[in-house]
Parts: sequence; structure tokens; C-alpha cells
Amino acid sequence: MSDRNLDLAQKIIDLALSLGADSADAVVGESASLNVSCRLGQLEDTERSESRDLGLRAIIGQQQAFVSGTAVDAEALQRLAERAVEMAKATPADRYCGLAPADRLAKDFPALDLADDHEPSSAELQTMAQETEDTARAMAGITNSEGAGAAWGRGTTALVTSHGFAGSYSSTSFSLSCSVVAGTGDNMERDYASHSARHFDDLDTPETIGTRAGERTLARLNPRKLESMKMPIVYDTRVSASLLGHLSAAISGSAIARGTSFLRDAMDTQIMNPGLSVIDEPHRTRGLRSAAFDGEGLSPETLNLVQDGVLRSWLLDSTTARQLELESNARAARGVGGPPSPSATNLYLAAGTLDVASILRDVGEGFFVTELIGMGVNGATGDYSRGASGFRIENGELTYAVSEVTIAGNLKDMFRHMTPADDLSFRRGVNAPTVLVEGMTLAGL
Repeated sequence: MSDRNLDLAQKIIDLALSLGADSADAVVGESASLNVSCRLGQLEDTERSESRDLGLRAIIGQQQAFVSGTAVDAEALQRLAERAVEMAKATPADRYCGLAPADRLAKDFPALDLADDHEPSSAELQTMAQETEDTARAMAGITNSEGAGAAWGRGTTALVTSHGFAGSYSSTSFSLSCSVVAGTGDNMERDYASHSARHFDDLDTPETIGTRAGERTLARLNPRKLESMKMPIVYDTRVSASLLGHLSAAISGSAIARGTSFLRDAMDTQIMNPGLSVIDEPHRTRGLRSAAFDGEGLSPETLNLVQDGVLRSWLLDSTTARQLELESNARAARGVGGPPSPSATNLYLAAGTLDVASILRDVGEGFFVTELIGMGVNGATGDYSRGASGFRIENGELTYAVSEVTIAGNLKDMFRHMTPADDLSFRRGVNAPTVLVEGMTLAGL
């Protein structure tokens, strides 16, 4: 599969060069997936998909254009190359465009163990989904179900450039999820559990997912409202990684180059408490965002984005690096039909030294967040306001469920008042332990 896709990418590049492009690169993405969903013990949907997409970038001087297609016969490739070259000629000049530096192209690809040979049948996935839902529904107090799903996917990415790079890698994914309802009438609550992994053997069992979904749902029954006040907010691991999402957006080279980030002037300054580190690890074995090379053919290395609380690096691809007069740190992400753009890979906040129980005891009175709603975040100012639900912290312990509140602050202040717990685990593309943020405002009644 990979050799075929590399040959296809090289063919379309050769066509673009023959038609007048000064340089070019091409991406071929090939994927297959199988998704099964069940509800109330019955099969609800089965979906199988397969695709192969081709994307071409043609560059003429300081002009570039991107085109994509699915047809790969000789006539279709010729038309695709012609369209890319003609579009590039008509595109306004961009003095920052261009391929990645040739002397930095990846030559060796690490073995990341991203692909599993196991391909489950629809019957196997159906059994997994039904067992997950059955486990949750068997718990006393669970009254309904929004369904359970199991999925498998395999993908191959091939990248070829006109200045000497050719590489491809394959990856697989397995996932399992369940959402159920507890209570009746006006006292109904829902929650869910899910897990994704590169390898089938790393996936949580149906019993684990079902039990977790049921327990979470039952814990949310009989929620109360809270008075508006300032209080410490503790983010559960389910939601704490969202704080890193706001950080990665703020240190993206694109936002910095545009001057639209609240951290645009923060390089080499203290943005978090001393001792805190935020790390981006692109070559983690079996990582959900691992890749052998970035979207421009460079080999990314582990970055200490925040070290001892000090911001040390932006996320840069070649274009944003040129804009900022820096060097790319190989964080280019790319789809088939568009330009590369900077993005984090396996991003995480390093674990702290206190366990969750100790943090709750130190907090005494506060709010423990398990779910966030809405996206009320201003990337330019850092102003933060999101709907939330979770549990009241009283006397250092989790007590009753809370719903329909808003938590607010400013990300600059929030980052400076973060304390991570010691419960970091790598279950997602972006990971963080339980996190305490002091001095936030909770808006309730």
C-alpha cells in the first residue's frame, strides 16, 4: 500500500514540474474504517468506509496553490496537475511560502508501533458494544441508554516532495464508548465513558467502559445549584487537558505571527508556577498523535514548551518560522487538501507530586469539574468562561453533584495558579493530570 501511494505522489509531482511548477509536494491518504453502534441491546448502525485522497501543492516563485482529488487514473492526474499550476500562477505572492529546508528533511523514521494487524469483524465490534451497554444497564438506577459504539480504523499517510523527501507510515485505531441515563422524569442525568488506543490489546474492556459510564451517570443524580462566588476549581482528568488545548492554540506560530495570541509577548517569561512543565512528544510509542515525520517531511523532536514554568518555544512549521525569523521545530500538520499549519502532537502537562486526595484536602471548599460546556474562550485576551458540571468539594471531600454553573477567569492568571496532581496517564492525544486552579469565579444562582 505505502509503495503504491509513494509512486502515486511522485507521479503527480513530476507532472506538476513538467507543467511549469518550480517545486511541489504531494500527500496521499488512504483509510478504511468500521463503526458499529448498538442501543438497548439491538444493533442500530453499521458503517464501513474506504477512501484514498490525493493532495498536491504547486509552487511557482512565491505563489502556491493546493488542489485535491480522489481519481488516480492518468487523465485525472493530468487535470489535477494542470489545475494546480494554473491556480498557482493566478494566486497572490506569499513571500513566506515554500517547502521545508532541504537540509533538514527526515532521513530515518523511528519505529513507533502505530499499527495493529488485528482487523475486527462487524460481529466482533457489535459484541463489544453490546457487552459495554449491557454492563452499564445492569447497574441499579440506570434507566435508559443513549447507546454504545465500537470502531476500528486503519490509515496510511504518504508524503513526497520535489526536493528529495519520500516517506509513509500506517496507523490503526480502536475505540469503545457508552452513554447511559439514570433517574426518571425531571430527575434524569446522563454521562458517558470512552477509550481509544492504537492497539486492540491496549483498549479498555467492555466491562470497564460500561462500569465507568454507569458509575459516572449515577453519581450525577440529584444535582444542586451553587451560589456565585470565588473558589478553587479542580479539573478532573476528563477535562483538564482542555487547558492545554488553549495553551497550544496560544503558542501556535500562526497566532503569534498574526499577533492574535494572549501569549504573544510571553516568550522566556514565567507563565506557570515554577516546577511545572508542558511537553510535546511526537515519537511516543503507540501515541495517538505520533507520526514518523511532520506534514513537511521533517523529523520532530520532543519539545519542552514550558520548562520550570517558563515558556520556551512556539509551535512552528516552515511558513510561520519564516514569518517569525525562526527555524521550524517540525510541528507541521497537514490534511490532503490544504496547507501545512503548526500543531502539537502528544502534548502533556507533567505530573505533580501531590495525590488527588491531598489536593482536595488542601482545597477544603471548592468545585470539582467533570464536564465542560461551550467554548467561551477569547484567544486574543485569554478571557475564559465555560459552562460546567461536577461536584462540590466540602471539608476536602467530594460531596453532592452540581450542574448549570459557569466558571470564569483569565487564562494568564489560571496558568499562573495551576497545581497538577500526580495522576497523569496517557490515554488521549493531549493529556493532563487532575489540575487545581485557584482564584476562579463560579457563577451560579
